[in-house]
Amino acid sequence: MLNNVLFCKKIIFMTKNILLSFWLIISLQIVAFSQNNTDKKNYAVTCIGFYNLENLFDTIVDPDTTLILQDEFTPQGKNRWNTSKYYEKLGNMARVISELGTEVTPDGAAILGVSEIENESVLKDLVKQEAIKDRNYQIVHFDSPDRRGIDVGLLYNPNYFKNVNAKSYTLKIPTDSNFYTRDQLLVSGELFGEKIHIIVAHWPSRRGGEKRSKPKRIAAAQLARAIIDSLQQADPNTKVLYMGDLNDDPVDVSVRGYLKAVGEKEKTNNGKLFNPFEDFFKKGIGTLGYQDAWNLFDQIIISEPLLGDDFSSLKYYKSVVYNKNYLKSDSGRFKGYPYRTYSFGEYIGGYSDHFPVYLYLIKEM
Repeated sequence: MLNNVLFCKKIIFMTKNILLSFWLIISLQIVAFSQNNTDKKNYAVTCIGFYNLENLFDTIVDPDTTLILQDEFTPQGKNRWNTSKYYEKLGNMARVISELGTEVTPDGAAILGVSEIENESVLKDLVKQEAIKDRNYQIVHFDSPDRRGIDVGLLYNPNYFKNVNAKSYTLKIPTDSNFYTRDQLLVSGELFGEKIHIIVAHWPSRRGGEKRSKPKRIAAAQLARAIIDSLQQADPNTKVLYMGDLNDDPVDVSVRGYLKAVGEKEKTNNGKLFNPFEDFFKKGIGTLGYQDAWNLFDQIIISEPLLGDDFSSLKYYKSVVYNKNYLKSDSGRFKGYPYRTYSFGEYIGGYSDHFPVYLYLIKEM
């Protein structure tokens, strides 16, 4: 009974001093945040996340394309990818998605950006999985020109995110006419009656080395900045969440310098963005491991109007790197790092080589 009520209403009670002290109290009908049982207020809470699904491919070859990874993910391909493995992968992804944010809001993620998906078809298969099918996730997806054959996309719960429209932006590098990568996806809609914009991205990789490939990620940051600038020029108070696998850490020049995303709330003036994941990175927390070190490429970055303590409109509460133990390798060279689908070319049936991330927005009702 409790879960059903929570699932339908997604309403919690919190204290006026919500950012300082939270005590979770379960009653028969509500989840309550209270301070000395006085001065209670009603708040709506929503979870917004991002997850790199690590090469979510079906087993079907599209004869009209010559995409690199497509041939690898077939029964005859290098990965010996088959229907059994595909549906195990779907089930694994759905399990993780079903858990994101449920420690606060039983409905889980209202909005979820995803990357490394082959096409819209795999997302349709994903949202039908038992663990998440009752959420009725809707899909936003455009085919990208990426040479690996992977795209970004967005899932959203229509009970919360409404009047949705979308547009994709292609990253072009004038000096390299043969460069093709993932589009950046802009999705706009209403969340608890407020207009918000979500941008989902997967910046160019570090293939060929971090320094050599850096200009491509700077170009991606410049495209992102142009999209955000246009939104802010139209409305200086616009609420934007920029999310994705940036293939750079929060302290790298592409993120801090070109995207203008900083880890200090007090510095989010003149259109700068706030990056809550910079603090995680400085504490040694990452979303993927490479060469025995942590990186935090998966980030959700927000515009200044989502900050502050005036909860009469949507505001940022906190962020999370979802790194539960079952998502980590438990032995071998990569012990403690994300438990991925393949390791050294061998299928091991894990989840992803990235941990998901999410944050909460709250609003007084």
